[in-house]
Amino acid sequence: MHSPAPLHPISRRHLEALTGELGIFQHAIGSTPDPAHGYCVDDVARALQVDLLHARELGWEAVADSAWRGVRVLEAAFDDASGRFRNFRSIDGEWIGGKGSDDCHGRAMLALGETVAAAPDPALAAAALTLFGRALRAAERLSSPRAQASVVLGCAALSGSRTVTESTLAADVTLGAASTAVLRSLATGLHARFLAFARPGWPWPEDTLTYENAVLPRAMIVAGQRLGAVVMQRIGLQVLDWLIDAQTAPEGHCSPIGNGWWPYNGTKSQFDQQPIEATSLLLAAAAAYRVTGEPRYRDAMEGAYGWFLGANDLGVPIADPVRGGGADGLTAEGVNANEGAESTLAWLTAAEHIRELRRASKASRFAPGRDEAVLAKRPAASQPATAARR
Repeated sequence: MHSPAPLHPISRRHLEALTGELGIFQHAIGSTPDPAHGYCVDDVARALQVDLLHARELGWEAVADSAWRGVRVLEAAFDDASGRFRNFRSIDGEWIGGKGSDDCHGRAMLALGETVAAAPDPALAAAALTLFGRALRAAERLSSPRAQASVVLGCAALSGSRTVTESTLAADVTLGAASTAVLRSLATGLHARFLAFARPGWPWPEDTLTYENAVLPRAMIVAGQRLGAVVMQRIGLQVLDWLIDAQTAPEGHCSPIGNGWWPYNGTKSQFDQQPIEATSLLLAAAAAYRVTGEPRYRDAMEGAYGWFLGANDLGVPIADPVRGGGADGLTAEGVNANEGAESTLAWLTAAEHIRELRRASKASRFAPGRDEAVLAKRPAASQPATAARR
């Protein structure tokens, strides 16, 4: 493992520059926001997640207005007739293209579940919980595996939240039970999909690896822990191991699957590497580290983070920590200098999870045993740490 990349203070400068009245602009030309392409609910959901992460370091007052704007945009995006979230909105506020994609719905559900679990503002958590409940029925009918995985993660966050577990309101208790049922249903379906598609040397549940791939094993790991499903968790860990190995260059640095994808029996695309892929790998490794405590996953997290700061195939930085901007990808010719919402939010997300990791690691040096966070979240089924591995 190479030396860890440096950690920087939070900067929201580019995030604030990208933010308009109705959320975050989805595209930029260089570092300049491009209002012509309007807003995307996927990105609003991701920005809400970043607000929750930044609140840990900056305090709630620093992000409260932004977080409330995010939840209100998600409320406006919800279409009662279909039970789905619309995704694209023009600069003048008009919704474009009807109901949104499965991925849009899944990401909104994940952000709402995390808001219920992590927002220190009870009113915001309650608003997120109400909207989550309205969108839950349609979430169970999603067919995209990545969207299903996002819903599983959102349901897991909600079912473990204090807002639901300590509620005395019958409606909240009922919603918590319904959320757990959806988690179980979708996670079981993903588990079956992994089993059905697996082939020698190819444990992936699709014919092609495309984008945000690690969200699938991450959902299996989290759901397996939440449900006490040891085999489900073990498969998630095994597939993540394979994915980490596939996205690690011979020199040891992170080398995400490029935007030309990787078909079964084909060649893994090297470029254009996308920030969302590096961050999804980091988040999956974080889930694996929490349930196993194995240093391999901590190293994978650090490798994915380092990718943003130059530990990549071209040795060039993709993020600008001073402004908090993230470039749109790594091409064979160099960095795609456009700093859109998805890429910027991927960088900001990665940085905060590494901040949390290093803070826990530092704290563990002053106490016996493993990181406190790992010990607190490891299920009995994963004892000893190697039990869930190949």
